Amino acid sequence: MESVINAINSVIWSNWLIGLCLGAGVYFSFRTRFLQVRHIKEMVILLVKGEKSAEGISSFQALCTALAGRIGTGNIAGVATAIAMGGPGALFWMWAIAFLGAGSAFVESTLAQIYKEVDDGQYRGGPAYYIEKCMGLKWYSILFAVATVLATGFFLPGVQANSIAIGVQNAFGMQTWVAGIFVVALLALIIFGGIKRISSAAELIVPFMGAAYILMALVIIFVNIEKLPDVLALIFKSAFGSEQAFAGIIGSTIAWGVKRGVYSNEAGQGTGPQAAAAAEVSHPAKQGFVQAFSVYVDTLFVCSATGFMILMTGSYNVLNGKGQMIVENLPGVDFGPAFTQIAVDTLVPGFGSAFVAIALFFFAFTTLMAYYYIAEVNLAYLYKKIFKGNDSSKKYVMIGLKIVLLCATYYGCIKTATLAWAMGDIGVGMMAWLNIIAILIIAKPALVALKDYEAQKKANIPRENIKFDPVKLGIKNADFWVEKLKNK
Repeated sequence: MESVINAINSVIWSNWLIGLCLGAGVYFSFRTRFLQVRHIKEMVILLVKGEKSAEGISSFQALCTALAGRIGTGNIAGVATAIAMGGPGALFWMWAIAFLGAGSAFVESTLAQIYKEVDDGQYRGGPAYYIEKCMGLKWYSILFAVATVLATGFFLPGVQANSIAIGVQNAFGMQTWVAGIFVVALLALIIFGGIKRISSAAELIVPFMGAAYILMALVIIFVNIEKLPDVLALIFKSAFGSEQAFAGIIGSTIAWGVKRGVYSNEAGQGTGPQAAAAAEVSHPAKQGFVQAFSVYVDTLFVCSATGFMILMTGSYNVLNGKGQMIVENLPGVDFGPAFTQIAVDTLVPGFGSAFVAIALFFFAFTTLMAYYYIAEVNLAYLYKKIFKGNDSSKKYVMIGLKIVLLCATYYGCIKTATLAWAMGDIGVGMMAWLNIIAILIIAKPALVALKDYEAQKKANIPRENIKFDPVKLGIKNADFWVEKLKNK
């Protein structure tokens, strides 16, 4: 089975997908005139100026729900893997895909807001919805929804669960099957409560866990501050092959940086738009700005924290792609969370394993919560399209999804890390291929919404009074917003 999974993974994650991710980021950055730089102040302001309603969550809750999906094991184990397989320069390419990906995140999240619907008393939206309504290709939207349910309901939970189980086992000696039972029981309590409970839990956990982790990184950076110039030079030189030791793996440097960057920040992948659509805002571009900022938080803050801790303490190995070591600072240590655990141990001996295990638990657990929500949104879409509004058995279908995800989570706790990551990469890759191609084709409504928002701001209209009128802007099938204007 593992050989089959690896073969599929190598096909999905070919250089074509890496090029597509980078190319889309460049394209949207230019089309939005680098909004990720021009509107960074607006992004921060909108974080705290959101609204709530009976149907929708606040912008900050939507951000935290999206960050719950973005900030996961990829920020610890993923960064370590990128450095081990691509060298220190991989961190630069993670930064690059985050900066460029902010443009992609804006477009996909704004589209999700434009084409969202009210279903079962709550807002739902995402790629399946905007593909159908804007592209007019129902088969494509169903294909994306199926891929997403498979990815977030089956393939991806194992990566997060596996990292929790291994981290807890290394730190506290707990058997992986025991950790699995604990994680599944706690996760069940939250996902059976719906998006309101998921967003409330994310709003509480995400800021706390992110701040604690970054604080630890800042302390380690401060203690090793004299090494910072050399580490920065190593990152940039390695990124472009000018560092002799890593010149021979420049292809792996770019590939692993982009691959793990996309896995971590999910820009363009199609997971963030589900949470974006759930937010209560007066204009779609508002949530687009907020979701673009979430990419920065994930990669430029949390991933960088991991990268600097590992590199500044020398707690890493680097392979050449043929199983041979280019750098072997940690003989016999497998790449993954252990790099970060050893880095923290340099500050407080014996503390690293426990700290990283706890961080991994919070990071990965909140991602599992987000995965369920994303899978639920897409399963609800499929159910509506297939059963044409027949809701008599819908709750049983959703219970079935919960059971499948909980089983996948438990299985992830007890299977090998290599298989878990390969399956996770397949899930990410499937969604990225389908979503990026779609948003490249149908980006126009999001770009029109951006221009409209900027025009209203330029006219000195207060943010809370900025409204969205799709009919005036020539945007079709934005039924939610048309009805909203009628009811005002």
